[in-house]
Amino acid sequence: MNDTARDDGQASKNWWRTGISDIKPGSIRYHGYAIQDLIGNIGFAQMIWLMLRGELPAAGQGQLLEAALMSAVDHGPQAPSIAISRMAMTCGVSLNNAMASAVNVLGDVHGGAGEQAVALYKGIAADIDAGTEEQAAVRKGLDAFIAQHGKYISGFGHRFHPVDPRAVRLLELVD
Repeated sequence: MNDTARDDGQASKNWWRTGISDIKPGSIRYHGYAIQDLIGNIGFAQMIWLMLRGELPAAGQGQLLEAALMSAVDHGPQAPSIAISRMAMTCGVSLNNAMASAVNVLGDVHGGAGEQAVALYKGIAADIDAGTEEQAAVRKGLDAFIAQHGKYISGFGHRFHPVDPRAVRLLELVD
């Protein structure tokens, strides 16, 4: 008998346990913060930070995440995810189906740059942690990335915009 089929039900209860949220009748807490204390006191970006990092962001961190999220609100009709969701809507499907269609086409061509950039950074960090000198690790990581994906480095530049109009302002905020 597997744990989820145990007679006392304890295994299935433990399967649903998480350190992120603690929800009981009359009580909702996220990383120890009561929801009623968060509502109206923090913004959506700060809540995302809390859920992902387990702590509330410093003011600058929350503002930077807010700016980054705001900069990504719309990519115009030429983006594959936007085009497919619009096509789905014209076919009469529900909003949920259209959104699912859009999410299903996110990947290397559109929407995958962040994931690819993180993989690049993690590979470089692993080489540095293993004793490779920083510049050599960066060169090795970039060479491998370019060999696999081509000359554009994910997270730097944009294939549609010669100069991404969001980049300058976001980098000013980072500074």
